[in-house]
Amino acid sequence: REHGGTVFHMAGDGLMAALQALSVFAAIGVGMALPYLAASAIPAVARALPRPGPWMVTFKQLMAFPMFATVAWLVWVLGQQSGVDGAGALLALLVLMALAIWALTLRGTARTLLAAFSIALCALGLWSIGPNITRPAAVASAAPAAGGWQAWEPGRVDQLAAQGQSVFVDFTAAWCVTCQYNKKTTLSHPDVLADVQSKNVALLRADWTRRDPAVTAALAQLGRNGVPVYVIYKPGRAPV
Repeated sequence: REHGGTVFHMAGDGLMAALQALSVFAAIGVGMALPYLAASAIPAVARALPRPGPWMVTFKQLMAFPMFATVAWLVWVLGQQSGVDGAGALLALLVLMALAIWALTLRGTARTLLAAFSIALCALGLWSIGPNITRPAAVASAAPAAGGWQAWEPGRVDQLAAQGQSVFVDFTAAWCVTCQYNKKTTLSHPDVLADVQSKNVALLRADWTRRDPAVTAALAQLGRNGVPVYVIYKPGRAPV
């Protein structure tokens, strides 16, 4: 009965997680559809919309800059995973790709020569520096980081709890914007760190940027399948 109850509980958690994920995407879909539904149902809304014109070209070009910003952010994420060599390799390949795209917009003999040359450069770049993108960065030192944070590892929480110490774990990832915002503000705020230190709470940071299986298992034990997750462990008590 105990084993069956555990399986049922795990299945229930999985179903709830799936329903939550589907609800998020359903809400996004409804939100994106609402303007079209409103314009179709209410003629006044359609009349209030701006008419097609040259402004659309300007708007289209303006919207490229949020895309550029996204690329910059993703290069930073890659730098967290593969180090400066990986980020530099990606930037170099993006330059080569831009060269190839530009060459394809030319006409005549210049298009043929430059396109062939730039595509060859792209192939050479992929062969020579491409592997740097997927190569993991060097493992950082296990010494405590700024603010007293230490790297999480399996069994570390139990070890500290056995010593009678409370533990706060930050499950985070470089690609998680919310995680990074909280990390740069609340979790590094001097008042918060001073309060934690006064209560002798150990600070551990579990990095899920590369979907570490051990971190995944720890999240699953907490009934979570995403980040950020913040957990307080106290000796003899269930995690909160």
